[in-house]
Amino acid sequence: MKSEELFNESKKFLPGGVDSPVRAYKPYPFFAEYAKGSKIVDVDGKSYIDYCLAYGPMVLGHANPDVMAEVITQLKRGSAYGVPTENEIELAKLVVKKVPCAEMIRFVNSGTEATMSAIRLARAATDKKKIIKFEGAYHGAHDYVLVKSGSGAAGLPDSPGVPEETTKNTILVPFNNEDALVDLINTESDSIAAIIVEPIMGNIGIIPPMDKYLEFLRDITTENDIILIFDEVITGFRIAEGGAQEYFGVTPDLVTFGKILGGGFPIGALAGKKELMEMLAPSGTVYQAGTFNGNPISIAAGLAMLKQLNKSFYSVMNTKGDILRRGIQDILDVHNLDYHVAGLSSMFQIYFTDKEVWNYDDAKTADTEKFIIFFQTLLNKGVFIPPSQFECCFVSLMHNDNDLEQTLTTIDKGMKTIKTL
Repeated sequence: MKSEELFNESKKFLPGGVDSPVRAYKPYPFFAEYAKGSKIVDVDGKSYIDYCLAYGPMVLGHANPDVMAEVITQLKRGSAYGVPTENEIELAKLVVKKVPCAEMIRFVNSGTEATMSAIRLARAATDKKKIIKFEGAYHGAHDYVLVKSGSGAAGLPDSPGVPEETTKNTILVPFNNEDALVDLINTESDSIAAIIVEPIMGNIGIIPPMDKYLEFLRDITTENDIILIFDEVITGFRIAEGGAQEYFGVTPDLVTFGKILGGGFPIGALAGKKELMEMLAPSGTVYQAGTFNGNPISIAAGLAMLKQLNKSFYSVMNTKGDILRRGIQDILDVHNLDYHVAGLSSMFQIYFTDKEVWNYDDAKTADTEKFIIFFQTLLNKGVFIPPSQFECCFVSLMHNDNDLEQTLTTIDKGMKTIKTL
């Protein structure tokens, strides 16, 4: 198989044979040849119905014609300038129009850069050092947030090379637990600059907030002069035009974006209230910069992407997600399998646990060995989902009724395999 040959060759030059750890799975990952619509095709010619979708960005499906046309046009004009372009203003206006908290925006190159910059800005605005993140939440691969779980205490570094002194100001609490956060803020409020939260946790599978939990976060941060940061790198423009903050009706102080905003090209963004955003250099003194900030290719792709995301689009996507989740639940019921189907809108995951999943500890009760067998069964039958129990699956506009029906048939076969274990 050519993918196996390429992987063996890749391991000689790329650590682990891949450029991001989640892409590695046994015995070897398939190598992509091309992708279009709801399908991705490997170098051996096998086609897969794709629910990974590059971990979320391809909400319109692969190789969307409008996005590709704008990118080709821009490529002919140049790929990088190092000076502003008019399209940056147009995309900024579109984001500000769609997103409730966004009065100004800074385009960066990745979600990691966006969250790192948001935390720096919050610390500068409050003149406080500590931040709160939630156990199991992923906010990029920078030192501030790359910490292990631990409740109500400073997090220990989650990777060699991250100094303990870098993470001593990062405090972890369980998601969806009001009491734990109240207790922490009652003792630490004078030193806490920000709470950063995925309004829907999407890097531990998918965990939604409990009813009124985001409203609780908004209230407690307002009362204690704490900046509320929504990390919408995953949920931004996926579940509503204005993201999770529109969907749940809760407006943070700052929001970070990535993935969908770039239309399939590298991008990140930090947006929020004008008085905060104007603290960024050059209008203010909080430093943030990047050679490829506002890259014209990514901006052109993002404009073409966002122009297609309207209320009708989200209605269609919600329907597709509902069909899949209901179908999966029906399959589990038929086989008397007490697993947990999670998700909303165009996001879904199956946790191989009988527990309701509301936080990191609940998610970690899932049987990862069963998930691996399930993943391999689906892969062999031409359905590609992220190869980890703790990632989210995504639906695109291009997944048609036949795709959904074929997927449910394949999931049924996967559950039959699991049932025999």
